[in-house]
Amino acid sequence: MNNIRLKTVKLLGRIMQPLAEEGVISVPEMNQILSNLKHLANKGELLPPVQPRLIDQREASEMLGISLANFKKLEKEGAFSFQRRPLGAAVRYRLLDVITFIMAKDSDINTEADTASL
Repeated sequence: MNNIRLKTVKLLGRIMQPLAEEGVISVPEMNQILSNLKHLANKGELLPPVQPRLIDQREASEMLGISLANFKKLEKEGAFSFQRRPLGAAVRYRLLDVITFIMAKDSDINTEADTASL
């Protein structure tokens, strides 16, 4: 049994929003807290601890299990919720953003499977 409900996470998000707007907490900090709480509510566990770092397109495509060419095509079409971070001529992505995207997609698939079985 989960100790936290999704409804509670949404309430906390509404409470934290003005704090982020005032700069008391940063928006990325708020998003990370809410992502962890949402995952806890859905899966009964926190997101895995991740060393904050930037990854390149090749690493992101490997994590998603798709080819680099397909990754570039899908990114151009806006298929990913994570943002690209230009670094000079290179492009990078936050590792945690890619992991959160993958976990959200896993959750969507599980939700669809649960709904289909009803």
